[in-house]
Amino acid sequence: MKEYFAHETAIIDEGCQIGKETKIWHFSHIMKGCEIGEKCNIGQNVVISPDVVLGDNCKVQNNVSVYTGVKCEKDVFLGPSCVFTNVINPRSAVPRKDEYKPTILKQGCSIGANATIVCGHTLGKYCLIGAGAVIREDIKDYECWIGNPAFRLGWVGEYGHRLIFNEEGIATEKESNFVYKLENDKVERIK
Repeated sequence: MKEYFAHETAIIDEGCQIGKETKIWHFSHIMKGCEIGEKCNIGQNVVISPDVVLGDNCKVQNNVSVYTGVKCEKDVFLGPSCVFTNVINPRSAVPRKDEYKPTILKQGCSIGANATIVCGHTLGKYCLIGAGAVIREDIKDYECWIGNPAFRLGWVGEYGHRLIFNEEGIATEKESNFVYKLENDKVERIK
């Protein structure tokens, strides 16, 4: 007995692992070998390609294709129509399935609507990628990137609010009251 919900128009290939309380909505296709955690929400018209991993509580909004090579840790948010790649130099006439580059999205990472993530990079814990940004490099934990080409706007906390650091490199995030330390161009939560 399945312990997840799939809309009647969703296609789920054999050989997928889908966690409890996950919901898969209209016209989505979950391809063979996928691992989808518990309490995930897969929106409408989503493709999860073979061997993709989504951790617990991931949210994939409408019209997203998550290609082979992408691994999302828990609590990752993929905004509407965001884009992933898995080959650096694709050509229709040149098969390159053995050249897929891995893309890792760490816990709590959020990708805005219509952002593009070029393959082969790691996006750090709780980073925030703005709508329409084009990411072509690794992103550190808690960084906020926007634009095309993307640039670092600053830092955000685990609730997604901008962090403003004092002279000692300490910031308290509104809403969560979590405290963060900025040192050597890296941020970590300290309380």
